[in-house]
Amino acid sequence: MENHGTLKSYVTGFILSIILTIIPLLLVTNHALSKGMLIVAIMTMAVLQFVIQLVFFMHIRESEKPRYNVFALVLGIVFVMTIVVGSMWIMTFNSVVQ
Repeated sequence: MENHGTLKSYVTGFILSIILTIIPLLLVTNHALSKGMLIVAIMTMAVLQFVIQLVFFMHIRESEKPRYNVFALVLGIVFVMTIVVGSMWIMTFNSVVQ
């Protein structure tokens, strides 16, 4: 049976995830930043939370086996980023034309 992590690592990941959820919530509710900076802050917290989820819950760094799952994850991220950035570019282009 594989080791899937300790209680300490799960609690640490959970607490970090909660903190990274509360920070953008407080920034939005308190109108602490301008719109552009707020979007950057939310996206930064989302990326950090993604990394926390991978490290503490998906155990990406602990496997000694071939890294096929990491390669598949990277390919999936490339696909998602292409779709998101392409969609944002198309929406921006269409809003300028009209």
